[in-house]
Amino acid sequence: MAIKFQFNKTSLNDLNKQLKMRIRTLPTIKSKESALRMEVQKAKEESGKLSIELEELISSYTGISALWNEFEPDLIKVKDVQLNSIKIAGVNIPVLSEVLFDVAQYSLFSSPVWYSDGIQILKSLATAGIRYEFFVQKISLLDYARKKTTQKVNLYEKVQIPGYTEAIRKIKRFLEDEDNLSKSAQKIVKKRQEEEGRQ
Repeated sequence: MAIKFQFNKTSLNDLNKQLKMRIRTLPTIKSKESALRMEVQKAKEESGKLSIELEELISSYTGISALWNEFEPDLIKVKDVQLNSIKIAGVNIPVLSEVLFDVAQYSLFSSPVWYSDGIQILKSLATAGIRYEFFVQKISLLDYARKKTTQKVNLYEKVQIPGYTEAIRKIKRFLEDEDNLSKSAQKIVKKRQEEEGRQ
């Protein structure tokens, strides 16, 4: 990205302001990036734990899989997933608050005895699965924000700050050269006037 500027003091002042602003905000952006990096790492660890927990839950119920043939699939449904939102390093992240289920009426006398346990098992499995999916989404959102912040840090560090510094240096050299030429021209004019005054 080439920095556009003109060889005058106004442009020099504008570039100095831009450079100071970037130098001042760079540490904040770097700390945001490191905070996001840590949060991504924490979320990945938590996601791994939730994945293992979900697999253990599923495998613990495989022994009773023959009973599920008797279970009515419309007996329980996820009614709603309640969310909250928290800010992590300036990024809004949805947080799972509660999973609400809609349990259909069933006869306690004509239905198998284990139906109430089955409903609890399905609730725990569904909740674990939804929690895992939320952490996957959290990782995705945090990682995207971290990448964007890393791009901004690199833009400031490797492109804009050096670019503004170089542009300021060029303008200063140009203005110094212009000033030196002006002084030299004044001396030449003064010498000629003195020589003409002597004749």
